[in-house]
Amino acid sequence: MELFSMIGEHEHEQVVFCHEPSCGYKGIIAIHNTVLGPALGGTRFWNYASDEEAFVDALRLSRGMTYKAAVAGLNLGGGKSVIVGDPKTARREEIFRAHGRFVETLKGRYITAEDVGTSPDDMEFVAMETENVTGRHGASGDPSPVTAFGVYQGIKAAAFVKFGSFELAGKTVSVQGVGHVGYYLCQYLASEGAQLIVTDIDQERVNRVVEEFGARAVATDAIYGAEADIYAPSALGATINDETIPQLKASIVAGAANNVLAEARHGDELHRRGILYAPDYVINAGGLINVYGELHGWTAERSMRKAGDIYTTLVQIFELAEAKGIATYVAADAIAERRIESVGRIQRTFV
Repeated sequence: MELFSMIGEHEHEQVVFCHEPSCGYKGIIAIHNTVLGPALGGTRFWNYASDEEAFVDALRLSRGMTYKAAVAGLNLGGGKSVIVGDPKTARREEIFRAHGRFVETLKGRYITAEDVGTSPDDMEFVAMETENVTGRHGASGDPSPVTAFGVYQGIKAAAFVKFGSFELAGKTVSVQGVGHVGYYLCQYLASEGAQLIVTDIDQERVNRVVEEFGARAVATDAIYGAEADIYAPSALGATINDETIPQLKASIVAGAANNVLAEARHGDELHRRGILYAPDYVINAGGLINVYGELHGWTAERSMRKAGDIYTTLVQIFELAEAKGIATYVAADAIAERRIESVGRIQRTFV
């Protein structure tokens, strides 16, 4: 694996490999771009199959955060942390305090938050070692409700463009992953009268949404071929790939997961098949908006309103893609890159 060639492929600024042997902490902090502001992105705790897999995930996720902030109009750059190990470990204080010390060495270039496998409790441990952390108790806290609301609004935007109406009553949505964000997304969808098909590797989560929202459960590998109008991937990424695309019956792919496309060409294939794809880093930006609001003292209501703007942003992206005959992920990238470039040209003035 050629590390520097991979770092340079998408012009990452910095990657830090971190190790604390006393508690078995192994972490990677990736900073993609800081043109718009300090890099912000959560810490993912996952039992990766290899160090290489963790490294690639950090690169992909941090780049996505740059684009997410740019499209959302936030003055933030993109970064991400991954911790390699068992996310169910009991040694959380040692691991996350070690992580916080490495975050502190970056002196504000990177701000962390919770992500898959981490929680506000973990961020409290990080905060014992650095101020460059958000998503703590008593502040913005769990970003899941705001993330889910943004995804919900994004699904409505996709429905408006694809079906001619943003109303979801009577539509069937297949939700893959009903953890924190997926649960709240199901709540929003069910409240509007959408029919839910759900799956998750955790049966207790599935049982909860079946009981509370009348969802129908299917096996994990059956979700792709489910008879649904909308497929909402809301677990880990890369679920749109060579194997799953031929199975899709949905007209829209719009969910909370990061890196939904296994490769960029899969976005092109969705476009070719006439399946409307809501670019992941646009539709799931609510979590980033939530922690940005914490940094700037926003009320919860203001953060929720800002997440609601995802509807308008996605409609603009869909319209640009249609006008130029390009895939929606290409249109989203173009908008993000244009903002980064235009802001980057502004000469900094020091007093």
